[in-house]
Amino acid sequence: MKTTTKTKNGSALNELFVEELKDILDAEKQLVKALPKMAQAATSESLQAAITEHLQQTKGQVNRLEQVFRSLDMTARGKRCVAMEGLIEEGKEVIEDDLEDMVRDAALIGAAQKVEHYEIASYGTLIAHARLLGHNKAIRLLQQTLEEEKQTDQNLTELAESEVNVDADDEDT
Repeated sequence: MKTTTKTKNGSALNELFVEELKDILDAEKQLVKALPKMAQAATSESLQAAITEHLQQTKGQVNRLEQVFRSLDMTARGKRCVAMEGLIEEGKEVIEDDLEDMVRDAALIGAAQKVEHYEIASYGTLIAHARLLGHNKAIRLLQQTLEEEKQTDQNLTELAESEVNVDADDEDT
């Protein structure tokens, strides 16, 4: 991470806020490309539907991030999110592993939840910084996305516990 100093546009915290916005914008755009592959690899119709629904949400989240940038009078430009690259790579490994169908689905849920937890942490941090900086429109937009990420995580947990993990366990017997 580069060193930040006070600038005419604001504080070092504001610079950090903008850098983190760029990071999460890239992360969400990477996810838009990766989610269709995850949905295709899933065998559970419920999991396919959950991933497809989250793809649509993620596209909306990209749009919301672009609105945040506009509210700051900035062009929406991402910067390479290495963390998301790694999480997506883990998901690719799950897809390529030689696993029973429902075991793969259980692993896909785990990979998806790692992504959700990264996003929840990122949006929570962005909201905390936006509050300190007085970026009220950004707070509202980021909070909406944070709630969607939390709901997706909860939906994945419920799907795992009620269907996918149970079916994966049954494949072993």
